[in-house]
Amino acid sequence: MRAQQKKGRPATGGAALRQRVTEAITEAAFAELAEAGYARMSMESVARRAEVGKAALYRRWPSKQAMVTELIRSKVTDALPPTPATGALHTDLRELFATFRGQLANPLLARIAAGLLAEASHDDALAEGLHTGVTAPRRAAARAILQGAIDRGELPPGLDLDLGTDLLIAPLAFRILVTQGRSDDEYLETLTTAIEAALRAAAH
Repeated sequence: MRAQQKKGRPATGGAALRQRVTEAITEAAFAELAEAGYARMSMESVARRAEVGKAALYRRWPSKQAMVTELIRSKVTDALPPTPATGALHTDLRELFATFRGQLANPLLARIAAGLLAEASHDDALAEGLHTGVTAPRRAAARAILQGAIDRGELPPGLDLDLGTDLLIAPLAFRILVTQGRSDDEYLETLTTAIEAALRAAAH
């Protein structure tokens, strides 16, 4: 009980200061990513924007790549909702797409996503960090929905799960981040119906 109370207390003293510094660095890092892009941002520019010394950054992360991937992983994890489990494929898909839309439509994400993906194509460590923190949790949620539908008999047992997972993630991400097309509720409903039909045809 005492440990739970201690955990729930707001940070004070040195812990509170460290938390405020971390929050300032986080805000500065995302601002630098949005304005300068990953390739041109530096630990120095983040420290300058956060109004802290470079040592404050290096005490937390050994490199720019480590800082960016950890901050993105943390932000994504905090925003990741439970996997939809409505008991029906159509409503599971609709709920998942609404969640993804809310996250993909974030203006900050839209500004930094393209640059990070481009850099990740020739930076293995960054690519691994983005896969672990961003891609893998979403693919796991999509795969869980598909497996649930298979278990209920809504989808064929021979469904190609990798292809099915791509169908749940790629079309909406492409529409919002690349073509910047509309993604209102009417579109999501049409997308849900189309993906549901495609999944039934994607069996081995």
